[in-house]
Amino acid sequence: MVTSRGPVFLLLLLYLLQGSDTSLVRLNENGYEDIIIAIDPAVPEDTTIIERIKEMVTKASTYLFEATEKRFFFKNVSILIPESWKDSPHYRRPKRESYKHADIKVAPPAFMGRDEPYTRQFTQCEEKAEYIHFTPDFVLGRKQDEYGDSGKVLVHEWAHLRWGVFDEYNEDQPFYSASSKKIEATRCSTGIMGTNRVHTCQGGSCITRRCRTNSTTKLYEKDCQFFPDKVQSEKASIMFMQSIDSVTEFCKKENHNQEAPTLHNMKCNYRSTWEVISRSEDFNNSTPMETPPSPPFFSLLRISERIVCLVLDVSGSMASYDRLNLMNRAAKYFLRKIIENRSWVGMVHFNHLANIKSELIQINSDIERNQLLQTLPTSADGGTSICSGIKAAFQVFKNGEYQTYGTEILLLSDGEDSTAKDCIEEVKDSGAIVHFIALGPSADLAVTNMSILTGGKHMYASDEAQNNGLIDAFVALASENVDVTQKSLQLESKGAILTNSLWLNDTVVIDSTVGRDTFFLVTWSKQAPAIYLRDPKGTQTTNFTMDSASKMAYLSIPGTAQVGIWTYNLEAKENSEILTITVTSQAASIAVPPITVNAKVNTDTNTFPSPMIVYAEVLQGYTPIIGARVTATIESSSGKTEELVLLDNGAGADAFKDDGVYSRFFTAYSVNGRYSLKVHADGGTNSARRSLRHPSSRAVYIPGWVVDGEIQRNPPRNETTRATQPVLENFSRTASGGAFVVSNVPSGPLPDLYPPNQITDLQATLDGEEISLTWTAPGDDYDVGRVQQYIIRTSKNIIELRDNFINSPRVDTTNLTPKEANSEETFAFKPENISEENATYIFIAIESVDKSSLSSGPSNIAQVALFTPQAEPVPDEGPSSSGVSVSTIVLSLLGAVVLVCIIVGTTICILKNKRSSSAAITKF
Repeated sequence: MVTSRGPVFLLLLLYLLQGSDTSLVRLNENGYEDIIIAIDPAVPEDTTIIERIKEMVTKASTYLFEATEKRFFFKNVSILIPESWKDSPHYRRPKRESYKHADIKVAPPAFMGRDEPYTRQFTQCEEKAEYIHFTPDFVLGRKQDEYGDSGKVLVHEWAHLRWGVFDEYNEDQPFYSASSKKIEATRCSTGIMGTNRVHTCQGGSCITRRCRTNSTTKLYEKDCQFFPDKVQSEKASIMFMQSIDSVTEFCKKENHNQEAPTLHNMKCNYRSTWEVISRSEDFNNSTPMETPPSPPFFSLLRISERIVCLVLDVSGSMASYDRLNLMNRAAKYFLRKIIENRSWVGMVHFNHLANIKSELIQINSDIERNQLLQTLPTSADGGTSICSGIKAAFQVFKNGEYQTYGTEILLLSDGEDSTAKDCIEEVKDSGAIVHFIALGPSADLAVTNMSILTGGKHMYASDEAQNNGLIDAFVALASENVDVTQKSLQLESKGAILTNSLWLNDTVVIDSTVGRDTFFLVTWSKQAPAIYLRDPKGTQTTNFTMDSASKMAYLSIPGTAQVGIWTYNLEAKENSEILTITVTSQAASIAVPPITVNAKVNTDTNTFPSPMIVYAEVLQGYTPIIGARVTATIESSSGKTEELVLLDNGAGADAFKDDGVYSRFFTAYSVNGRYSLKVHADGGTNSARRSLRHPSSRAVYIPGWVVDGEIQRNPPRNETTRATQPVLENFSRTASGGAFVVSNVPSGPLPDLYPPNQITDLQATLDGEEISLTWTAPGDDYDVGRVQQYIIRTSKNIIELRDNFINSPRVDTTNLTPKEANSEETFAFKPENISEENATYIFIAIESVDKSSLSSGPSNIAQVALFTPQAEPVPDEGPSSSGVSVSTIVLSLLGAVVLVCIIVGTTICILKNKRSSSAAITKF
C-alpha cells in the first residue's frame, strides 16, 4: 500500500541519521564501545598478533585515560580474525562487524619495509578520520625503537581518528625561524629538548656532525634531523612525540607552540590540540571520572561464510517503468558473478505478503547459481509490506539453522510503506545487516534508517536505465570480508539513449593487476543489438550468450584476459534504444593487490544549502595512486545527472595533495530526496603514479635518542629520493558510492548562497624586499567559477590576524585579477612600514569575495621571517676526504658585525656585516 507522509517524516529521518558513518564506535559512560580491530586477510596466521593487540589496547586505555584528564578509556573491543585462520572454540561469528567498519586495520605495509603507524585522514579539523593502519611487525613490537610503545602510539592515532586533530611536527618543514631568532625544530611544545645533527653512514662507517644552513632557506640543510633527549621532563605533546617517557599530555593553550609550521597549526587555525578535543562531541558528553576504569573486554570474532537472503519487491508498482525486468537482470548479474563461492543464499518475494522462494543454498558452482536464478519473479501485483519480506528472511535464516546475527538482507523496493518503521527495532535487535536498494523516487525512506542503523549499505537507482544504477548497486554488494584479490571489480559501467546515432562505441582497459574471471554484460530496452568486441590484438569475440527474456547478453573470458585496450562497438537495431555495458574482473594474482576505487560522501544526509563533499580513494592495496583522472556522476531522484571532476590538489574540499584521495564540493541540488553517486577513475601512461610520500597523519619516526650527550641511532627508515614510483600502466575502474538524502531544496531557481571555498594552501616566501605568495584559486561557488576579488591582509601578530582579520592592514591588490577555480595563483608585494627593527615576522592571509559579495573567510595564515635565524656554530668536523682539517670558529658577534675564521692550512678571517653582502677578508 503506497501512502504519502510528507516532509515531516523526512525531517524526522534526517534527524535520526545525523552523524552516521562507517564506524560503529560509541561513547558510553566515558568508555568507547564497539571498537573493531580487523586483521587483514593478507596477514599470515600468527595468533601472537591477537595477544599483542590485547596488550596494546590495554596499555593504550590507561594512557588515554590519563592523557584526557580521566575522561576516556577503551571499554570493549572486537578483534576480527580472517576466515583463512584456523578456527578455535574461543572465536565467535561476527554480528555487524566487518572490514568496512574497522577502526584499526592490521595489514601489510603500504610499501615493503615501511612499518609506520598512520591514520587514513582526509577530512578537515574536528572531523573523524577513516581508520588506523598498523602493520604486523609494529603490533608484534618489532618497531618500538623507531616509533615507541605501541599503546602510546595507539593514543596518538586515536586522536587523529576520533577527534580530527593533526600532527605537531612537519617532515616537509622540520625546522623554522623562531621569534627568538634561532632555528628551532618544528614541535609542540618547545619544552621538548634535543639536538640537531646530520648523521650519515657509508660503507659501514657513520659520521655525526652539526647541521649547516641552507643558503636559500636560511634554515638547516635537508639531512639535518632532530634527535630528542631520552630523558625529558616535559609532558606535552602526544601529537608530537608520544614515545618520550615523560610525555603524558596533549598540548594545551598555555604551552601550545603557535609559531611552528605544524600540520595541526595549519589545519586547526593555530588552536592547541586540547582546545580542539575540548570542542568535540565526546568531550561535551563526558565528565572526569573519580576512579580508574576496568581493563578493556575483548571479543574474538572469526569471519565465516556469508549468509544472504535476497528480499525482492513484487508489488504492483514494480510492473511500471520496466522495473521488474531491471531488477531481474541486475539480480541475475549478482547471482552469476558477484556473490562469492561458499556463500549461503536464499530468496524471498514480497508484496502485501511475503513468500519464501528459496531456502538457503550454498554456492559451490554454477549449478547452485542457476538454481537460484530460476526463483526470480516473473510478475508483479498487490501492495507493499516491507516488514513482511524482512520477517520472511528471518525465517529463511532460522530454517537454515542459523541465528540472525551476522546475516545479510539484500532488500530491494520501489514503494512507500507506512508500516516499514514498525519493524526497525526488531531488525536492529536481530543483529542482521540490511542493505537497501531504493528503486525509483518513491522508495521508502524509513528503510534507509533501517539500513544505516544495522551497518548496511544504502543504494539508490533511478528508473533511468541508461545510467545503469541498479546493476551498479548490486555490484557494490560484494562481501566486505573477503580478500580484495577475490572480489569482482567494476572496470566499466556505461549507458546511453541512442537517438542521433545507433552506435555505442568505446574502450575498456584491462591492466595487469586484473584479468581473471573477466565478464562483459550488455543490456537493451527494445531489441538485441549487434555486439562487436575486440581484444588488444584486434581479434573479434562474438560468442556472447543471449538472454532475450531479460534483454541482456553476457560473455566470460576464460582464464586471464589479455592486458591492454579492449574495444567494443554496440549497434542498436531501433531508434531511441537504451544500451548499457558493464565489465567486471578479478585480480590476476592473489600475490598482487589490484587497483581499487572507493567512493563516499561526507554525510548520509544533508540540508540545503550545505554542500556535500564527494571523495574517491584510488589505491593499490594500501598504496595511494596519484595523477589519475577521476570523475563523479551524481544522479537525483528525478533522473537529473551532474558530473564533477574530482581533484587531488590539496585545495578546497581536498585536504591533502597527492594522497590518492580525490575530492570536490557538490552544490548542484535539484530536488529533495535521494541522490546516487558513481565514480569513474582511469590513468594513462602520463598520469597515474604510485605515491611514495609518507602518510600525513602518523606517529613520528624517531631517528635516534640523545643519551648522556651521545646520539644512539635507530635503524634507518626505508626512504627513497623520489616522490613517486615509475609511471603505471593505464587502468580503468568504476565504483558506486551509495546514496545520500537531501532536504529543504527550494523549488525554482536556486539563490546564490554559496561563497568561494576557503583558501587552505597559501604559501609565502621572502624574495629580496618582496613577499611572494602562491595559492590555489577558489571559485565563485566553492570550487566552481571565478571569484570577484581577493583581499590580502598582513599583521605582525598571528592571533591578531586570525581573530581580527577585517581590521588588519590591507595589501594593494589592484593588479591582481583572479583566475578560474583550481588554477595556481601567484602575487608579489612589498610590505610597508615593517622592518627588522620592529618586527620579526610578517603574517599574511587572503579572503576571496564573489560577485554576490559572499566571502570565503580568511585563508590559512602564511608567514615569513624578516631575519636570518642564528644557527648553532659548526665545530671541528674531523678530517675531510683530502685529509685537511676544516673548521669554522665564531670569534666575535658584536652588534651587526660577525668575525668568522676558517682554518684550512692558513687561517682566513672574514669580517662581515650581517645586513649586507660586503665582507673584508684577511689572511693570518
